[in-house]
Amino acid sequence: MSKKLSLSSFLKSTVVIATLSSLFGCSSLGGGSIEKRASKLATGIQKAYRVPATTAQRVSPLIIQSSQQYNIDPLTMAALIRQESSYRSQVSSHAGAVGLTQVMPRYWQQSCPGDLYDETININCGSFILAKYEQSAGSMKKALGYYNVGPSNYENNRKMRKQGKRYAKQVKQHQKALKSAL
Repeated sequence: MSKKLSLSSFLKSTVVIATLSSLFGCSSLGGGSIEKRASKLATGIQKAYRVPATTAQRVSPLIIQSSQQYNIDPLTMAALIRQESSYRSQVSSHAGAVGLTQVMPRYWQQSCPGDLYDETININCGSFILAKYEQSAGSMKKALGYYNVGPSNYENNRKMRKQGKRYAKQVKQHQKALKSAL
């Protein structure tokens, strides 16, 4: 019997890791306050992805907080947003995915209630999904593939797996560009 993981139960299961991470300042952006790390991330996002300063400064603290909450590298989350929406919060795909992290509302509405065009809700939901996938997949690379094509498609369809792997590689390239811009 498979147990559906809700946002609240996932939060409870990762609270210890997130607490330890925040206590020791474990981050690809170094230690320090959320404000300090968000400022550094905003500068990197502007340089690497040519995102307007106002947008980068607005979303960077959200990325830092959600990444810390779900124990995800903030550079990975920032790169995922670059891949999914190029930092355009009001974008929607032909498949129905919405917002910065391109969440599918019909699939995630129970775990991520609220307006998915809202940047805070969207980034938090995208971080939750990626962390959930990393937990089930066992690696971030595979989790990124799951994020793109879904776990079932990735595991059961060779063509979809190939697409998911290509997507993961693109996100990692965006992450590398961001790291170089820091």
